[in-house]
Amino acid sequence: MFDLFISTVAQGLMWSMLAIGVFLSFRVLDVPDMTCEGSFPLGGAVAASLISSNVNPGWGILSAMICGAAAGVITGVLYTKLKIPAILSGILTMIALYSINLHVMGKANISLLRADTVFSVTGKFFHTDPSVSAFIVPFVFMVIISAFIYWFFGTELGMCIRATGYNPQMVRAQGVNTDSMIILGLCLSNALIGLCGAVVAQNNGFADVGMGIGTIVIGLASVIIGEVILGSDSFSSSLMAVVLGSIIYRIVIAAVLHLGMPPNDLKLFTAIIVMFALATPLIKAKANLGKAG
Repeated sequence: MFDLFISTVAQGLMWSMLAIGVFLSFRVLDVPDMTCEGSFPLGGAVAASLISSNVNPGWGILSAMICGAAAGVITGVLYTKLKIPAILSGILTMIALYSINLHVMGKANISLLRADTVFSVTGKFFHTDPSVSAFIVPFVFMVIISAFIYWFFGTELGMCIRATGYNPQMVRAQGVNTDSMIILGLCLSNALIGLCGAVVAQNNGFADVGMGIGTIVIGLASVIIGEVILGSDSFSSSLMAVVLGSIIYRIVIAAVLHLGMPPNDLKLFTAIIVMFALATPLIKAKANLGKAG
């Protein structure tokens, strides 16, 4: 049971990279970006294609981030320059990426079972079991990413991106190009999502063209669960809430599977979790009104 808990926490840390990317677009920028369902498998496809060609896993991960960032830039340009609605811009990019992912892999999926991944390399370097390296890798990535995001959004440029999502009219009045801020924010968001796709593909031992289906719901579930439990009083607490929400979501999923829920019902269960989490503030507000009355 303890091993199951540790592996579940490791999965939560791994997927929190996706959750932070979704948090940056939906919460910080206030842009409903659907690109993640294409940039996530793009990261996996790029990393898997390079690693299966005997390229160092580190270069595979870096390439996945660059490609994910490029996908975010495309969505940002469609939204800001061509004035296509944000959600439609993300959907268009997501659809286009499906074909691109097939071209990158050359087929529907790529196996990594016999290739050197970041997990196997870490295990060899530290002489640890696969289960230990499966925890070390996402933990290290999460620490580095959280520290970078916290630092970056405390800089003047990061503050401009945050202000663009909060009050774009005020930012424009200060002479800041909000279009550039949105493009940069979506670039960073999808770079993290591409990174997550690359790491998840290596952990699973394969990359598949359909691995991005439902990732937006997983990301939103992590963000909303974290906000409901920890709140979002500051940027640092919001960041911590996203990571915690991702871990809690994975624990809940593991628990319901352990109790016998059919895997085919996981998407339905995730949607119910998101709906309940979204409705929680309203339920609390009505409960407080009832007590006051």
